[in-house]
Amino acid sequence: MSKTSQQNTATDANGVSVIHTQAHTSGLQQVPQLVPISPGGGGKAVPPSKQGKKNSFVDRNSDEYRQRRERNNMAVKKSRLKSKQKAQDTLQRVNQLKEENERLEAKIKLLTKELSVLKDLFLEHAHNLADNVQPVGTETTTTNPENNGQ
Repeated sequence: MSKTSQQNTATDANGVSVIHTQAHTSGLQQVPQLVPISPGGGGKAVPPSKQGKKNSFVDRNSDEYRQRRERNNMAVKKSRLKSKQKAQDTLQRVNQLKEENERLEAKIKLLTKELSVLKDLFLEHAHNLADNVQPVGTETTTTNPENNGQ
């Protein structure tokens, strides 16, 4: 199998030289390489949105121009209204959450006070029970007045 190759260099419209390599090997194809003509890179890169547009003079009095401007103005208004509405919705949600937070904090305070009162009642009741219970084995005997004389 021989490995002979052939190179063709051409320059496209953007000032970039394209090297086409043709190899006579085992049926494999090589991808063309883009090489700038000058060492500096060949100029500024053009964004894809601007590549297809022509730099021709736009007639500002034409119907097409006025229609495009109208559509653009409507789109800008719509976008600004949407942005304004979103900001208002966010502000309203913030206010709702603040109110809910205040309610929840008040509820926490109330429940904390209630817990404290119930805990005090429980401890008082437990203390009273402990005072009334006698240790096992120290029973007091009660005398029966009817059995005293007999």
